[in-house]
Amino acid sequence: MEETFHIDTVCHSGRPSDPRSAKETACYDLLDSLGIAYERVDHDAAMTMELCHAAEGVLHISICKNLFLCNRQKTKFYLLLMPGGKPFHTKDLSSQLGCARLSFGPPEDMERLLGVTPGSATVLALQNDTAGEVALVIDRAVLQAPRFGCHPCINTSSLAFSTQDLTEKLLPALGHVPILVDLPEDSDA
Repeated sequence: MEETFHIDTVCHSGRPSDPRSAKETACYDLLDSLGIAYERVDHDAAMTMELCHAAEGVLHISICKNLFLCNRQKTKFYLLLMPGGKPFHTKDLSSQLGCARLSFGPPEDMERLLGVTPGSATVLALQNDTAGEVALVIDRAVLQAPRFGCHPCINTSSLAFSTQDLTEKLLPALGHVPILVDLPEDSDA
């Protein structure tokens, strides 16, 4: 029997009134301190982009795919933000970053560096990377949308705010200058 994905169909403005985890609350604290207005929807754990589609419908945005990657030696780590519907092929990104080989970063490194677990990677987790060990990589297509969607360091809520606030307020506050890339819609492109 297939499990049902539950989502609150109401789009809420701002932080929740009920208690949340420290890492989720830290995201709301950061956004509020920067004067970033955001909308939120709560839902069951969204472990895949397919499950994020329900949140996209409530928030009227496209939630981007957030991938935690590393080089073969596990000495360089990257957080890639790309459109959720775009296929990811490591060779396309490796060539643009000048890395011989990229792979998905180990969950223990994701938790150590970003303070999140698989399925909850987000640009907001960069507030936990105070040593600057994770390079932020953004597919330019993400920045072309007027609004940006992500999780607040936990995949049981989704947020939406302006892409302008992402680039002009959030990223400068996080101290991570993004590496911009152009990933193809199809690896044969």
